[in-house]
Amino acid sequence: MALNIAGLVATLVFYALILGMGVWASRKSRREEKKCVGSRSEVTMIGGRNINMWIGIFTMTATWVGGAYIMGTAEAVYTPSRGVVWALGPPSYILTFLVGGLFFAKQMRSKRYVTMMDPFQHRYGNVITTALLLPSLLSDLLWVACILGALGGTVSVILDLHSSYAIVLSAGVAITYTLLGGLYSVAYTDVIQLVIIFISLWLCVPFVLLHPSSSSSSSSNVTLTAALSPAWLGELKTEDVGKWIDEFLLLSLGGLSYQAFYQRVLSAASPAQAQITCFASMILSVIMGIPSVIIGAVAVSADWNQTEYGLPPPFERGEAGNVLPLVLQNLAPSWVSVLGIGAVAAAVMSSVDSALLSSASMFTQNIYKSYLRKQASDRECAWVIRLSVLLVGLAGTGLAFTGEGVMAFWLLSSDLLYCMIFPQIICVVHCPFANGYGASAGLFLGIFLRLLSGEPLLHIPPVLMFPGWREDELTGDIHQYFPFRSFITLLTVLTIPSASLLARLVFTRHMLPPSWDVLGVLRETGNAVKGVNGAERAEVILPAATETTENLLVTSTSSC
Repeated sequence: MALNIAGLVATLVFYALILGMGVWASRKSRREEKKCVGSRSEVTMIGGRNINMWIGIFTMTATWVGGAYIMGTAEAVYTPSRGVVWALGPPSYILTFLVGGLFFAKQMRSKRYVTMMDPFQHRYGNVITTALLLPSLLSDLLWVACILGALGGTVSVILDLHSSYAIVLSAGVAITYTLLGGLYSVAYTDVIQLVIIFISLWLCVPFVLLHPSSSSSSSSNVTLTAALSPAWLGELKTEDVGKWIDEFLLLSLGGLSYQAFYQRVLSAASPAQAQITCFASMILSVIMGIPSVIIGAVAVSADWNQTEYGLPPPFERGEAGNVLPLVLQNLAPSWVSVLGIGAVAAAVMSSVDSALLSSASMFTQNIYKSYLRKQASDRECAWVIRLSVLLVGLAGTGLAFTGEGVMAFWLLSSDLLYCMIFPQIICVVHCPFANGYGASAGLFLGIFLRLLSGEPLLHIPPVLMFPGWREDELTGDIHQYFPFRSFITLLTVLTIPSASLLARLVFTRHMLPPSWDVLGVLRETGNAVKGVNGAERAEVILPAATETTENLLVTSTSSC
């Protein structure tokens, strides 16, 4: 197949449009910085807590509806023995935004944090915060690699262009406008990207449904019932229930450990707006996943021998991960397939820019400014954010060339946060007596048990063999079918408050000398009682403020 010139031109026009929107939004960011009397770096990180509600909803949805979500959902529906019952993206996002809106959005926004690591820093100090931040940074790198890899696969199929060009170009555009305008550029480009995703994918659906090869029926009058074979529903065997539950909870609750989620929550003008953003994004993200489900279902019943692709089908060629672009390429007109690549490219950049800014914000706010250089000027912090965006972008782009599967990267990215960070967020937000000793014990336990459980993607053999494990006959890898990740997460959640109470008891009852209290449990206890610690006072007073007071604070200099 020759290079698709028309598709390449259309793709370049799309990239130019996104870059232009990012540059325009960067000017708005600079205007907001001039209005801000306080910390201008907060305009870059959280938009000065003044992001419009509709913009917030669009950028939250676009961040979650990434290339891995679109292509991974279609791959799961198409893969034999899995089907739509294993397409966990859409239902998991329902739980993500529901739990996030009810139990985290209001609580985090009302305390006026800048990153999700701020509550850890206020309570545990810099050392433990740094230890907790490292898995988050690594997860963002894996997220970037995952979604850039998804785009590379799409481009190579539809444009007959090597995937490396698409990966480098997409990363370059996303890094550029993120450097220029921070959250404002990210949010406003997300709006146009989400619109492109919605229009493009839904426009592709009728064409692939009505293609003659999408049904085994010999009649030219192809109906929806004939096009969608019952095989697309998939099967959930009894012995696989534990694995299904584990992956579902991993994708849903693991998503609440991403700084990208809290960055949008914290940019809202009020706690109520933060909650509305979550609930509206829940509905939109499910709607955005329906086209991928349909396209994957069509691929199941398609007669590939009637297309230019021919036999054997994609799964037998090991190309199930690219089934979405393959369907668009072979079951839709060329101009429609170009729109499809535009949708995937939009989804990729809407998630890449979020991951870049998230990592840069956490490093600048919680390591550089709070630990390495407390006297750093606001201008210096702004440059550190830009440099961090560039470094994370380059590292994530490099990982995208490793060739690992989209779903594997996606699952591993959430895996790290689900087992290590999610229990910590639960306790730091909802457990007032959690302390540094409990956090350290929980982090150590989570890492220790997760490593002992093994990871086929990294070729780490398991030491802990949970009930129901199986050995892959081809590779010899051990796969755990017990919900071991959720089990580790639950143990970690129980360990943090238990170890915290034990440590407090040991030091307050003088079982150990006060000089051994390296994490300051006695100091924290005294400050909480006497009310002499500024951070503790802020955490108690601010949530009790009235809505009127909150709105006044948003427009004050302290909001910047």
